[in-house]
Amino acid sequence: MASLFQKEKTINRVVLLNVSEIEPNPAQPRTSFDPAALTSLAESIRCNGVLQPITVRRNRKGHYELIAGERRLRASQIAGLPQIPAIIMETEEKDSAILALLENLQRQDLNFFEQAAAFSAVIVEWNITQEEAAERLSMAQSTIANKIRLTRIPLEQQARILESGLTERHARALLRIKDDKKRGEAIEEIIRRKYNVSQTEKYIETVLEGRTKKMRVPVVKDVRIFMNTINKALAVMKSAGIPAEAEKKEDSSCIEYIVRIPKG
Repeated sequence: MASLFQKEKTINRVVLLNVSEIEPNPAQPRTSFDPAALTSLAESIRCNGVLQPITVRRNRKGHYELIAGERRLRASQIAGLPQIPAIIMETEEKDSAILALLENLQRQDLNFFEQAAAFSAVIVEWNITQEEAAERLSMAQSTIANKIRLTRIPLEQQARILESGLTERHARALLRIKDDKKRGEAIEEIIRRKYNVSQTEKYIETVLEGRTKKMRVPVVKDVRIFMNTINKALAVMKSAGIPAEAEKKEDSSCIEYIVRIPKG
């Protein structure tokens, strides 16, 4: 397949570049690559070549810097290809970072924590607003804001959430716990009990309230309510023709109430 491409250094056209000449993108949002998937892709590239060119740009040093296609580049290196088809784009560093993020988002190659870190890096490092990022990425600003909030969770907790298979909605619910230690304990409890999102949200409510579910027993402080209840019961029985009587005794320690109801 590689022979189909001519070695020309032409902007916005497919050319052949030496694999060794291409530098990684410093703004690459993806941080983890499945070794087995890379090996499988490398085997496919050995048999069929690189079917889709990578995208690069010339940086300030005049070197080729990867914009999109890191999996293809890594797999080509594993496959031992000396050259790889590429499209050279004229773009600034800011645009390179956004393009790299866009490609990964469109391919759904990033987990939700990688997405959060990428959004945050693009906004902070390249000094653009969330509104500008939302416009460039064709996303709602609220979506980007919610993603970025996930970066508040420490990296070790992020890894635990991912490895246990918890979802982004689990992670968002956990953000309500501000204390890192309590959040870590909550994560382990959620994993142990295999809580779904709804169960997780209810559990976090109990954590935030600092309580466990208990039966609540009503306490009536004023004994006059009991007295009134007894008197009303006696009145009902008398109105029904039952000659019920009550005797009340009171001392310093208690109130004694005796009710007599004739059996006949």
